[in-house]
Amino acid sequence: MFNCYQNKRVLVTGNTGFKGSWLTLWLLKLGAKVAGLSVNIPSTPSFFETLQLEKEIKHYWVDVRDAVAVDKVFAEFQPEIVFHLAAQPIVSQSYSNPRETFETNVMGMVNILHAIKNSSSVRSSVLITSDKCYENVEWAYGYREIDRLGGKDPYSASKACAEIVAHAYWHSFFTDNSESAIATTRAGNVIGGGDWAVDRLVPDVVRSWSENKELAIRRPHATRPWQHVLEPLSGYLCLGEKLYQSPHGLTGKSFNFGPRENAMKSVVSVVEMFSEFWLKAQWKVYESDAMKESSLLKLDCSRAQHELDWSAALDFSQTIAFTAKWYQEYYQGAKDIKNYSLKQIDEYAALAKKRGVLWAS
Repeated sequence: MFNCYQNKRVLVTGNTGFKGSWLTLWLLKLGAKVAGLSVNIPSTPSFFETLQLEKEIKHYWVDVRDAVAVDKVFAEFQPEIVFHLAAQPIVSQSYSNPRETFETNVMGMVNILHAIKNSSSVRSSVLITSDKCYENVEWAYGYREIDRLGGKDPYSASKACAEIVAHAYWHSFFTDNSESAIATTRAGNVIGGGDWAVDRLVPDVVRSWSENKELAIRRPHATRPWQHVLEPLSGYLCLGEKLYQSPHGLTGKSFNFGPRENAMKSVVSVVEMFSEFWLKAQWKVYESDAMKESSLLKLDCSRAQHELDWSAALDFSQTIAFTAKWYQEYYQGAKDIKNYSLKQIDEYAALAKKRGVLWAS
């Protein structure tokens, strides 16, 4: 499974974030030589600090908006594979600071692509944006990679712009004959242990319930394609490997990574199922229209299934169980949460293999 990464120099931008930290852990497990690029620790506590990942990688405290500093990282580390996750990822923060959101998500993408273009070492690059890059008209069927981009809020618009930037760079500087292959990815709502970001459902849940406080939830009937963090990360790893080994027909494309069909659930459904794993869980519901946010967003993942042999492994109940059990371990004072996290990666891969998912075979 993912043998390509053994002893490869892999750069992860945004490696101190929730997804970036899990990806870093998985890459280390696969034997990669990992470097990280990020500007700060985005939350307290943080998965990155909890697992003490800085001790196991070469870390660069660099703002992705700083083009000169980004170029220096590439020149020094000479990455062979790049995963670009660095972003301003919070919708609510994009309203309070739209300029920073656009600068980070758009010019950050420009700076990373420019560094990749000028690098003689990079062979494979996976550029992560978001499912919110689509112009969401809230239709019932899943958005395909060929559907229209757009965004009614600064975050969504910035991710659509980032996709356009990547598309322009590929057509202008990367072709099927280029030694460096790139592709973008779009994933739905991601949950899992170790997320403490602001204004996200599961972190809000565990912050409230770990302190025996009542959870306040807004827009309880908004429906999302909930997936465990390991689902899209397995897709990123699968794509990165294929871009490295046989990029023809894949480079320059975009790929959706979403959950199984039964994972389209409302916010309140997530809270109700999560409460089954938590004593003294309590919440209140209030409707808020302070921010324009879609009520329905679904992805069509046919391209990933057909061209990468990738598909999601967990159903909705397994996704919630994986997430809730990690937080149970953490808040009950687990002595080695890192080993438990590695165990979850193994359990996830075993479930994928049992389900016949090809990347796990």
